[in-house]
Amino acid sequence: MAYKDEQLNEEKVFKDPVHRYVHVKDLVIWDLIGTPEFQRLRRIKQLGTSYLTFHGAEHSRFNHSLGVYEILRRIIFNFEKKVNWNREDKLLCLCAALLHDLGHGPFSHSFEKVFKLDHEEYTRKIILGETEVNRILLKVDPGFPQQVADVINKTHEDKLIISLISSQIDADRMDYLQRDAYFTGVSYGHFDMERILRVMRPQEDQVVIKESGMHAVEDYIMSRYQMYWQVYFHPVTRSAEVILTKILHRAKHLYLNDYAFKQKPIHFFSFFEGDVKLEEYLKLDEPVVMYYFQMWLEEEDAILSELCERFMNRRLFKYTEFNPNLQMNQWMELYRLFQEADIDPEYYLVVDSSSDLPYDFYRPGEEEERLPINLLIPKTNELKELSRQSDIVEAISGKKRTDHKLYFPQDLLDGMDDNSQIKKRILEILFD
Repeated sequence: MAYKDEQLNEEKVFKDPVHRYVHVKDLVIWDLIGTPEFQRLRRIKQLGTSYLTFHGAEHSRFNHSLGVYEILRRIIFNFEKKVNWNREDKLLCLCAALLHDLGHGPFSHSFEKVFKLDHEEYTRKIILGETEVNRILLKVDPGFPQQVADVINKTHEDKLIISLISSQIDADRMDYLQRDAYFTGVSYGHFDMERILRVMRPQEDQVVIKESGMHAVEDYIMSRYQMYWQVYFHPVTRSAEVILTKILHRAKHLYLNDYAFKQKPIHFFSFFEGDVKLEEYLKLDEPVVMYYFQMWLEEEDAILSELCERFMNRRLFKYTEFNPNLQMNQWMELYRLFQEADIDPEYYLVVDSSSDLPYDFYRPGEEEERLPINLLIPKTNELKELSRQSDIVEAISGKKRTDHKLYFPQDLLDGMDDNSQIKKRILEILFD
């Protein structure tokens, strides 16, 4: 029997708080889960620094990846009689779902921004490089690793498979919304996924939704909208991200200026130099990063030590609303005042922006073309774009919301002399 067709003697089951169970029958999937590259995802938090805001948010990319796989396994079962997929097509769906987040680094997006990395690029490198994951995928077929990478990279010829993993209503989003809601303890991210799975219908290039399922999809879109603004862009989480990124920036600055670290950051050398090999990337996970933060508490550099102490002990920056179009002159004055107060504004005065587009219809030629969610009208068998049928979705379609905040160390300001004119002016700008 070919490797791609082999089944486990007994089905393996992961107990899951969101989907109840994750079922694994295919030997290929079981072998992939056991690889060092996939097990590494246990050491990467799904929500980065959100655990400092929501104490339950300790779940990992490993949990989420299994969840996306399970949702896609159910979709394949539902599509069994509707799509002419062969055994390898089904396995391609399952492998791409399982491995789609394989390249995430520690603290994910914050880490990427500092070192100008792309987790999707590293996902592709892991799948195509000299890794255990690649060796397993090669056993399916010599071209199979490239197919999996192409699905995740959205360049595969089968657009239907891509849409199941990456679209405006896909297995990835359906898992992380519910999972993140569960672990943060909020109610926003819950929607009727079972209903959505029942009304999904496969078309040539994407999944569409039976018209009767429109209200379930409305609920899903509003859940996503609320999760972004109540959880993912929570200002306290963003404060922690600001400090995290400033620690990494400071450590990089010191390294490039030949600072003599007490604890040499050998795991960071290639990141600081901008030439990161795959094996070095895979060695850096969140426990390793936290080890260095703990060690850097003892560094002679006051800024690095102080920022690490803030992060480790959750002494976060305070924030105030900030409009960059109206308040740039005030920000420039604050920058100067912070310098005069001997508080380095490069590390202690930070404007952070968040933005999200909850749903958009197809806009050909734009930088990020988004395939719409289409409703299938059974009587006429025609497709109608969701926002044309739903007043709720129409109200938020194409509307990008952006939020700006100014972060600063309130405790350092409190420690200044109350009679200081600098302090009075800083507080006047920040709070008047």
